[in-house]
Amino acid sequence: MISYQDFEKVDVRVGEIMKVEDFPEAKKPAYKLTINFGPEIGIKKSSVQITKRHTKEELAGKLVIGVVNFPPKQIGPFVSEVLTLGLPDENGDVVLLMPTKKVPKGGKMF
Repeated sequence: MISYQDFEKVDVRVGEIMKVEDFPEAKKPAYKLTINFGPEIGIKKSSVQITKRHTKEELAGKLVIGVVNFPPKQIGPFVSEVLTLGLPDENGDVVLLMPTKKVPKGGKMF
C-alpha cells in the first residue's frame, strides 16, 4: 500500500494529441504521439501500443491522460517522454484513458 504523499508525487496531466505517426521500428505495433500538455509542461512525445483499438485518424485532436514526471524511456530509436495511460479491454488490448468532457490542456489530476 502507498501513502497519499506517494500518490501526490505522480504528476498526471491531460494533453491534446497533435500528431500521430506509425512506429515500424517498435517490437510490438505502436504509434508515436506528439502531445501538447499546455504552457507549463509543453509538447512531449510518447510511444503507445494502441494500434488494435485506435486508428491514427481518430486520435488527432483527442485529449489523453499521461504521467509527465517519469524519466524518458528509450524505445528503439525513439525517446518516449511521457507515459500515456490506458486500460486493457477484454482481449488485453490497450484502450486509452480520455476525458469525456473538454478540459484545459495541462490540467493536473487530483
